[in-house]
Amino acid sequence: MSIWDPKQTLDSVGLGRQEMKRSARVADAMRKELAVLLLNKVRDPKLAEVHISRVEVTDDLKIARIFFTLLSGKKHAGAAEKSLIKARGFMRTHIARTLNMRYTPDLQFRYDDTADKVAQVESLFRDIENERKEHGEDS
Repeated sequence: MSIWDPKQTLDSVGLGRQEMKRSARVADAMRKELAVLLLNKVRDPKLAEVHISRVEVTDDLKIARIFFTLLSGKKHAGAAEKSLIKARGFMRTHIARTLNMRYTPDLQFRYDDTADKVAQVESLFRDIENERKEHGEDS
């Protein structure tokens, strides 16, 4: 007679601890390394306010899409992207040394407009709320 093990039962029905895909683990490690690199070693003043929001790595680990945001907003995104592209080789070399991978992904930089979209939606919700308050007070 076997002893009941709740962990084994959860694992058997797919509710146990889920293992992250390798590409997700590499993306997380790259995001952390790039954030530290931007803080400590990059001297370009255009990259001073760049924040790495997320990294997506393809399953074959050939391409890494690096999404960034800026404290000043989208208006300086073009200049920051050009500076990031200019520093791509430096960043890729750093990642190759620190992560010790057989192949280092090609780095592609993109401005992450998710925060801008969230601000837009929040603004719409505030407008709706204000409109409801105005109509609620009038009736």
